[in-house]
This record gives sequence, structure tokens and C-alpha cells, in this order.
Amino acid sequence: MTKPRGAICNLDCAYCYFLAKERLYPDSAFRMSDAMLEAYTRQYIEAQQVPEATFAWQGGEPTLMGLDFFKRAVELQKQYAKPGMKIYNALQTNATTLDEAWCEFFHANDFLLGVSLDGPREWHDAYRVDKGGAPTFDRVMRGIELLKQQRVEFNILATVHAANAPHPLDVYRFFRDEIKTQFVQFIPIVERANETGYQEGNQVTARSVTGKQYGEFLVAIFDEWVHRDVGRVFVQMFDVALGVWLGQPASLCIFAETCGTALALEHNGDLFSCDHFVEPRYQLGNIEQDKLIALVDSEPQHKFGLDKRNTLPRHCRACSVRFICNGGCPKDRIITTPNGEPGLNYLCAGFKKFFTHIDQPMKMMAELIQRQRPPADIMFMLAREHADLDKKFAQAGRNDPCPCGSGKKFKQCHGATVQTEQRPPSRDREKTLRRQNKNPKDF
Repeated sequence: MTKPRGAICNLDCAYCYFLAKERLYPDSAFRMSDAMLEAYTRQYIEAQQVPEATFAWQGGEPTLMGLDFFKRAVELQKQYAKPGMKIYNALQTNATTLDEAWCEFFHANDFLLGVSLDGPREWHDAYRVDKGGAPTFDRVMRGIELLKQQRVEFNILATVHAANAPHPLDVYRFFRDEIKTQFVQFIPIVERANETGYQEGNQVTARSVTGKQYGEFLVAIFDEWVHRDVGRVFVQMFDVALGVWLGQPASLCIFAETCGTALALEHNGDLFSCDHFVEPRYQLGNIEQDKLIALVDSEPQHKFGLDKRNTLPRHCRACSVRFICNGGCPKDRIITTPNGEPGLNYLCAGFKKFFTHIDQPMKMMAELIQRQRPPADIMFMLAREHADLDKKFAQAGRNDPCPCGSGKKFKQCHGATVQTEQRPPSRDREKTLRRQNKNPKDF
């Protein structure tokens, strides 16, 4: 991830972990020079051993470099591209700086944009404000409208925090029905409560989502998605999970067994082990002094990646969802296991709840794919299952085993729900209640 303006941003989002990185370069102008841009472009393309390369631009806010910088970037990519190589660009933005010229450029050069938006106005504006503390929702929506007008492909990146976590379906339906996005990521905010901005300490801010909240958030959205949106809306977490249930390695670094593939390049050429660890002790070097490929392949970076697996607590090694979770991102391993071992992920409870909940539907979709059928067929399968179950519910006696298979009596399980949804008691039922000296209105 390349940060041509470093941590410089026009917004002042309360939970942003990267704004504090400005303190690493007290005398910097925070602008990637043309010489550095050329050196990086050349080295990055040279290092590729596949017939395509993706440049990922982040910040801060990368568009603060100005449009000419990215025009130059595209020129250099064309200049250094290997024969037959395809080059792609992805840019993460808050969308408040966009105008027609930007969007025309993105469309003409096939940029994929990630737009940061945390849901409807009240939850987005809870933490995503500008330098004056003013809300940004309307400006983001104007940027999205410009992207649509110019037919620029974009995804939504939504953070999940204390304000929007209690409202999963409102957030999801807003993206699906109002923004009409097809691709969305839900990134949990786990913000360390310290003054350094580094991954230090084991306390988090009140803005952070809890593990339980994050799990419930994902479960609620998944249940809506799996019944009506498979193949129509693509949620990163669900796509990653399906790949793992198909037997593939996790495509998202936080769930890979080892890490170290999400390095961050600062505006001056400093290379860091990870975007979340832009700290002096994780600096690998500078690409002006050492080749990019050598730094990526260095012993410190290998150790950084392997430490994720090697420091996994015993509690996690025996966990039923380790095959998909792998302990989550190392930056969030700040709590202790039930037996007191350090290194448990702060979001553990949420991950376990979510991955356990989706196990059966994921197996069903994986089987569909293996039979060369679309995974969207699960929606028809689930609808049929629910219709059959409703029939069984209608025929079940109060003391019969619940047809759902819970092992409980019907009256203690789905029967309780069905009973509360029934119409007022029939006349025969009213007679029985009167004989028992009960008022049917109190039933």
C-alpha cells in the first residue's frame, strides 16, 4: 500500500490510526517526489513474477497529491510495464475531494476506488468529521454521485464501531438499496487507547466495537444476505469465508496462517512491515538505499510474517474455527485466553460466533460450486427448507420435540415464538380458559 502523502488528510476521523504517523516525519512536506515515484514504479514492476501488477494508493487522503501526480503515475506504469503485462490501480479515498476531472481520469484509466462510508448520516458523521469537526456525509455522497455519473467502479469500505454496530441491517440495507453498491467491506474498529498511535497497550477506546458486537453485526447481515443477496451483493468477509470452505487459503491477510504481504510504503520511500505497523521498529529500510524486492524478502519481514503463526495461543490452536480464523490480525491480539495465556484476539468472541453460525450455509454453497452450480441457488434451497419447517411447526404439539432439531420441547423453542404470533384464542380455547378461571384477554 503506497502512501504518496503519508498521513496527511483533509479529514480528522476520530478513530483513524494513521493520522498519528505524521509525527514520524516532523520536517517533511509529505509529498512523494517524481524521482521516488519513478523508482518505486520501476522496482515494483520489476519485482512482479506474474503477468499483472496492482498499485494500491492509500493515505491519509491520496488525492491530496493532485491529479497530475496520478497522471504521471500512469505514464510511468506504461513506460516500465513488461511486454503483455496488465497493470491495475486501486485507490482508497474519503471521496470529499472528487470532482468531474478526477472521475473522468479514474474512468479513462480503469481505476478501482474504495470509498470510506460508515452508513447512513447519523452513524457516518458520528466519527468521520473534517478538521473543523464538521460532518462529512453530504460531501461523501456528492463524491459517490460523481463516480456513478462517470461510471467509475467503486467499493464501499465501512468501519464498524460503537455508533453503527448496533444497527447492522440499517447499515447494510443503506449500502444495498440507497448506494446500490455491489461490493462492501466491514472493517472493525479496534482502537488502542494510548498517546503514541502505535500498537501498544491492551486497552481500547470507547469508539471501538466489542467482539460480541462485531459477531452479532456480521451474523445479522449474513442472514439477510444468504436469503436474498447471494450473487447480487458481494461482502468481502463472506467471499473470503467461502473460499476457505472450498479449501483455498484465506485471501484476506488477517485470516491467513502467516502474514507479511500487506507492506506499506511511505512518501519518502520508507518501507514498513504492515500498514498497521508503521512504527520505527517495523521499518525494513528505504527503497532508495535497498531494492524493494530485497526488503520484502528480508529476514525481518519473514520473521514478522511467521510470528503470527508461531505466537498463536494454545487456546486458539485447539479452536474449531482456527481453519478460517487463524487468530485474526496480530494487531488485535491484546487479551488473554480463559487460562491466562496472552495473545488472544480482542475480536475472538465475535469471530467464533460468526464462523460457527455460517458453517452450514458455507458448506451448502461450497457443495453447489463443486457441482458446478451457482452458489446463489442456496437462496432457493433455504426458502424450501423454511417452508417445510413451517409446515412441521404447524403440526407440532406443545410437548413434542421441536422440528428445528434443537432438542427442546416445541413450547420451549419455536413454539414460544409461534404462539406469540398467533391470532387471539379461538372460542373453544376461550371456553377452556374460562373453566380454568383465566381471562382470555390476559392469555
